[in-house]
Amino acid sequence: MTENMATKKMRAGNSYANGSVSVPGAIHKKESMFPFYLVLGFLFFEYGRPQSLIPFLRYLHLPALIVILLGLSLVTTGKMYLKDRQTVLFLLFIGEMVLHGPLAVNNYWAFQVFYWMTVTFLAYIAIVNIVDNDFKYQKLIKFWLAIYIFVAIIGVFYRGRGVGGFLGDENDFCMALNMILPFALFGAISARKGNEKIYFFFLILLFLFVVILTQSRGGFVGLASVSIYCWLRSNRKIILGVLMGFLVGFALLIAPPSYWNEVRSISTENTESNPWGTGAQRMYSWNIGWNMFLDHPVIGVGQGNYPWNVERIENKLGVQWHERSLAGRAAHSLYFTLLPELGVIGVVLYGAMIFFTLKDLNYIKKAAKTRKDLFPGEESKKLYYLALALEGSLVAFLASSVFISTLYYPNFWILCGFVVSLKKVTYAKCGDMTFVPKKLAIKVVK
Repeated sequence: MTENMATKKMRAGNSYANGSVSVPGAIHKKESMFPFYLVLGFLFFEYGRPQSLIPFLRYLHLPALIVILLGLSLVTTGKMYLKDRQTVLFLLFIGEMVLHGPLAVNNYWAFQVFYWMTVTFLAYIAIVNIVDNDFKYQKLIKFWLAIYIFVAIIGVFYRGRGVGGFLGDENDFCMALNMILPFALFGAISARKGNEKIYFFFLILLFLFVVILTQSRGGFVGLASVSIYCWLRSNRKIILGVLMGFLVGFALLIAPPSYWNEVRSISTENTESNPWGTGAQRMYSWNIGWNMFLDHPVIGVGQGNYPWNVERIENKLGVQWHERSLAGRAAHSLYFTLLPELGVIGVVLYGAMIFFTLKDLNYIKKAAKTRKDLFPGEESKKLYYLALALEGSLVAFLASSVFISTLYYPNFWILCGFVVSLKKVTYAKCGDMTFVPKKLAIKVVK
């Protein structure tokens, strides 16, 4: 490739990313925004769940319709790119689930989880390939925050419970709020205008207030973990420390005694001091999960099949939970769901997803700090803190999920989609043409 040709490709990458008025920008303007609006629609119906608030919407089956249209859009626009590292790992993760179809004790639940994960994959791949420039990504983040404002307000009226689905339980709902908090925290730090800072500060107070309403002990652990992590990762520790100090004071002021009683009970929820508590029950369930894993260490017992193998393990070990079986109950932990249900293969695939997601975030942060020619001033600052927000959100999920079974929830997988999308936008802006559609690259070079 000649130097002139390389220069043209680099310019094409930059224009493709920022939607400038050059040739690739003009081509981009002709592209329909309909697939992007479908992505936003999916996120709203998946997280906002208006169909749970307005029963009439259930009969329209709008979420299913949006998923079908998303699939058609990916095919017809030629954006079904499947070679990203996380995408390949996601496909392998689902592929392992196919193996469990005929092998699992409960084939029905194995199929149901496989179906849910397939739908989530379609949403993931749509985010990765349709949200392909700065303009769309900024719109995505703004809409993402708007969804959580809606969800949080519903949580106020529902007194700490979510609108339904995977956000219905207070622990699951608290985990989701912990995941959005870093966006508000780092948004307040990176905001330049006073009204923007006020907006993000309001979001922090709103999300924190609803977290307290949930009275989730596991959620408190997740909240503490993400707060400490955000402070450690920030390069403005004094400002963030002052902000967090104010938030602690806010929490002390508004939290009822029952919330602090729940938090204090974390230290007493163990098998010795409180053998009937939920903490002791979780330890029992995790022990069952560990022995289930030892029985099927390679591929596990199958997705959604932990509850249907509990009685077998109890009988094998000769144990019961206070003279009764816990068969049919979840493991109450992402990790003790992953280990017994998908085995070492599932652990490796899931761990690799986390590893490459963190690696992509490191690339984005490095690009924001070193490529000042492409990300000048405020743009560099916003990109860097956006990467930190995504990183903090991942930490919030992993910490909160120690105590809840969130493996098949969309939270993690959609977050990975956000990261891969931002990485590809950043790659393109830095001049890497790997992720620019071939037809566009050919037109630009000509």
